[in-house]
Amino acid sequence: MTSEPEILFENRGAVGLITLNRPKALNALTLGMVNAMQAKLEEWATDPQVATVVLRGAGEKAFCAGADIRAVRESGLTGTSYALDFFRTEYKLNAYIKRYPKPYLSLIHGICMGGGLGISVHGKFRVAGSSAVFAMPETGIGFFPDVGASYFLSRLGGQVGLYLGLTGARVKAADGLYLKLATHWVPSEYWDAFVDALASGDEPADVLTEMARDLLPSAPISDRREEIDAIFKSSSVGDILAMLDQDEIDDEWSSETAALMRRRSPTSLNLTYNEIRSGKTLSFEDCMRMEFRMATRILQGKDFYEGVRSVIVDKDNAPKWSPANLSDVSDDEIHAYFAPLEQELEL
Repeated sequence: MTSEPEILFENRGAVGLITLNRPKALNALTLGMVNAMQAKLEEWATDPQVATVVLRGAGEKAFCAGADIRAVRESGLTGTSYALDFFRTEYKLNAYIKRYPKPYLSLIHGICMGGGLGISVHGKFRVAGSSAVFAMPETGIGFFPDVGASYFLSRLGGQVGLYLGLTGARVKAADGLYLKLATHWVPSEYWDAFVDALASGDEPADVLTEMARDLLPSAPISDRREEIDAIFKSSSVGDILAMLDQDEIDDEWSSETAALMRRRSPTSLNLTYNEIRSGKTLSFEDCMRMEFRMATRILQGKDFYEGVRSVIVDKDNAPKWSPANLSDVSDDEIHAYFAPLEQELEL
């Protein structure tokens, strides 16, 4: 008996429809899925029958929870090429979506994290349903926000992108719209009719004008913007934590945020701080090249393997970071992650 394909493609009228089809794995991306998606997008780019590309995730729980990091970890530990091939191919796909010549639209429900943002946020339209939850949680597994996060997080305005990157905090649909991680809210019960309208040849902007709603509650993160901007503009991760500690007696949010950051990899926190600060002045392509340099060096380190072990493999949520303290992470060590590679990412 053959297993279900990991990713499905369908020509439905004027729509090229992509369905991520690993619902039991929260539609986590494999190298095969990324390669197949790249090839199909290239085909549809020149297909006169396809006017709009729509991406969705199978199942009720997730649009896409990111990369299949268990497979990436196993590859890194055994020394196979899969891990680096995955990042190289995924980042090329992210860049291709960013420059795609036709309207590219994602229907986002449930979990949209890490690589799920990489295949959605760079497209023209990101339609959130009420259940959508956005996050870049990589510092919790000894990694860093990638898939172009150094570009899009650094451009969210103020310091909120740095806050999201360092903490891995989850934001719901209202916050996703406020931050423009999503462009529209359409209740998921209307999605079939929405796709049918696109399939008939209607323009995405016209359909969204008709079907998008603004009935969500106010965005909770907007109430914290002034505080986030004041604290996260600090000149180092250590200074951010110091400011949070000053506030924690009077502010439960500050205490919880500081505790959340202290559970993250100290190396990942420093890497994330530097990449988001750097990304604000870089082009999208240069951000992707920077992130590939970082990913290459991460695979040569320890924290990523330990982080995935603690969260995914053993699930003890007790990672032993190396080094374990922020004060033991040197500037020279961090700068080395950003150094040019012999074989840079080609876009």
